[in-house]
Amino acid sequence: MTITHSSVAGTSGAPAVELRSLVKTFPPRRGSHDTEVRAVDGVDLRIEPGEVVAFLGPNGAGKTTTLDMVLGLTEPTSGSAAVFGRRPREAVVAGSVSAVLQTGGLLRDLTVRETVRMIASTYAVSTPVDEVIDRAGLGSLANRRVSKCSGGEQQRLRFALALLPDPRLLILDEPTAGMDVTARRAFWDTMHADASAGRTVVFATHYLEEADAFADRIVLIAGGRIVADGTTAEIRSRASGRTVAATLPAGSVESSVERLRAVAGVRSVEERGTRVVVTAADSDAVARLLMLDLDGTDLEIVTAGLEQAFMTLTGDDRTAATPDLESELAR
Repeated sequence: MTITHSSVAGTSGAPAVELRSLVKTFPPRRGSHDTEVRAVDGVDLRIEPGEVVAFLGPNGAGKTTTLDMVLGLTEPTSGSAAVFGRRPREAVVAGSVSAVLQTGGLLRDLTVRETVRMIASTYAVSTPVDEVIDRAGLGSLANRRVSKCSGGEQQRLRFALALLPDPRLLILDEPTAGMDVTARRAFWDTMHADASAGRTVVFATHYLEEADAFADRIVLIAGGRIVADGTTAEIRSRASGRTVAATLPAGSVESSVERLRAVAGVRSVEERGTRVVVTAADSDAVARLLMLDLDGTDLEIVTAGLEQAFMTLTGDDRTAATPDLESELAR
C-alpha cells in the first residue's frame, strides 16, 4: 500500500520535540512527611523529524511524566516543552501529535469500524477510515465488537485512532503490549515505513529487545534524568565498554597482564589460564596491543548486551526496588 502522509511531509524545520531544563514536581501524599516528589529533574532533549526514539528506564524513572508534558497533559513545574516549535497543546489541537496509550477510551459495544468512524467524525479533516483500519492490521476485524477483541487487538485499534489526524509525531506508551510476535513485527514495519515518510515516533517500552531491534536512538532515563542518549551500540559502549579476549603465549601472561592494566581506559583484566579477558573503553587499543606486541591469538571482541547496559546505567537495585511513581501518585 502506498503511504500518503500530507501533513507528515509538511515539516516546519523546527525539532519534532525540544525539551529545555524540564522539571516536574509533585507534592507529597496527604499525611506523609516526605518532601515533594521530583519526577522529572532537568531534562534537556531534542528529537528531529523522522527519528524513531525509544524511552527506557525503570519504574518511576520519569518516562511517562515526560511524555505527558510532551502531550500537554500536564504542565512543567519549570523549563519548557515544544513540539514542532509550538506549545504541546497547540500541536495536539492542530493534529500534529497523536498518542497510543495503554488504557482507556474504547466503547465495548461498538465494532472496530464504528469506533474508527465515530472518532474520525470529530476531526475537520482525517485520514480515510478504511485506510487507517488497513494500516493497523485490523481489516479482518473491522466488524468485530470491541468487547470481543483481545488486548493486543484493542491496542491496534488505539493505533488506528491515533493515525486519523495523520500526525507528524506519534507518542506510544508500551505500544505492543498484548500483541503476539507476528503482530508486533507488523506494527514496527508500519512504524518504520511512517518514519521513512517523515513521521517521528517516540515510544516508551519495557521490552529491551524491542528497543534494540526497532529504535534508531535510545534515551535512557533514571531518577528523572537522562543518563544516556544514543544508538544501541553507543549505549552499550558507554555502560561497560567492550570485552576483548585473546590467548597469550605460555609464560608471558603475568607480564602481559601488567602491560594491559596500564592501557588508558582499561577497567578490568581477568586471567583464565593463558587466556585474558579485558574490559575497556577503547577496545581497538587493547586489540592492537594483544595482537601486535603481546603475540596474542584467537582474538574476540564482544559488546555488552543492552540489558547489561540498562542495569549498569540505571542501577540494578533501583530497577528492582523503585515503585511505579505514577501508580503511587494516583493512589
